[in-house]
Amino acid sequence: MKVLVTGGAGYVGSACLRKLLAEGHDAIAFDNLSEGYEAAVPAGKLVKGDIADTAALAKVMKEHGSEAVMHFAAATYVGESVTNPDHHYNNNIAGTLSLLRAMREAKVNRMLFSSTCATYGDNPVVPMNETAAQIPCSPYARTKLAVEWMIRDFAHAYGLGFTLLRYFNASGADRDGEFGEAHDPETHLIPLLLQVALGQRDKLMLYGDDYPTPDGTCIRDYVHTDDLAQAHMLAIMATTPTTAEVFNIGTGNGQSVKEVHRACEEVTGKKIPLQVTARRPGDAPALVADPTKLKTQLGWKPEFYDIKRTVETAWAWHQKYPRGYADKVKR
Repeated sequence: MKVLVTGGAGYVGSACLRKLLAEGHDAIAFDNLSEGYEAAVPAGKLVKGDIADTAALAKVMKEHGSEAVMHFAAATYVGESVTNPDHHYNNNIAGTLSLLRAMREAKVNRMLFSSTCATYGDNPVVPMNETAAQIPCSPYARTKLAVEWMIRDFAHAYGLGFTLLRYFNASGADRDGEFGEAHDPETHLIPLLLQVALGQRDKLMLYGDDYPTPDGTCIRDYVHTDDLAQAHMLAIMATTPTTAEVFNIGTGNGQSVKEVHRACEEVTGKKIPLQVTARRPGDAPALVADPTKLKTQLGWKPEFYDIKRTVETAWAWHQKYPRGYADKVKR
């Protein structure tokens, strides 16, 4: 299959791009590199551009002969979405509108959208299936939900097959240690802990230890990027011009912040200091997926259930490239 991957130089987008290529598909990345890295994309598979440029998108799809689109391009920082909602609404909603228009022009009628469990908001259901109420509590999450509805409306009006993938906490790195997580600024728990282990930070700030969970810290469902990539490949292959589907992607196995912290200390063999501070607004006590539908309907079989295995892959990446892709480019 010929697939255009928007945001294909990002953390999850590039993992899915590499999976498609490894399985023999003709996939290319379209990315403005504002948050992605050229070094995360195999040579000759990156087209530099912005999804706001409808004409450029349509041209690339026509020249490539794209049959489907995997859409990852988005602003993703929750905190920034609160202080600068303009950027998130413009990038995520206006950008997707541009992409949908380009798809119509290029006559591409299959789409996979990278959505998020954040659309469920502070939902008390654990584990959470696809029918749970969506009550997003940040501008970032609201833009993702708005895009879900935009895709549904375009599908109804213009004929478009789509699959919405709401995934939980993406984590880990490629098994060979060559590709992994690198954000600036970094906000994700595992890389923050590993940066402390590497001496790049003095400590980890723990935002609240008084949640209604067994150890008082937030519980999340950490899904490895290899398993995410497998789910995306299965989903895009199952998406037809009439598909209208949604799947949660998660292991169904939640870990608390303290449990992840303990796993990182065990894997690295280093003491990682914590400092407890106030809760962050909008942090739900627990977000854990019910992946039953994805497993039964598409045959998805995640390999990474043990958080220590996931941390081991991330640690290999961070040790080899402590400054992320900046170190990889130098080599």
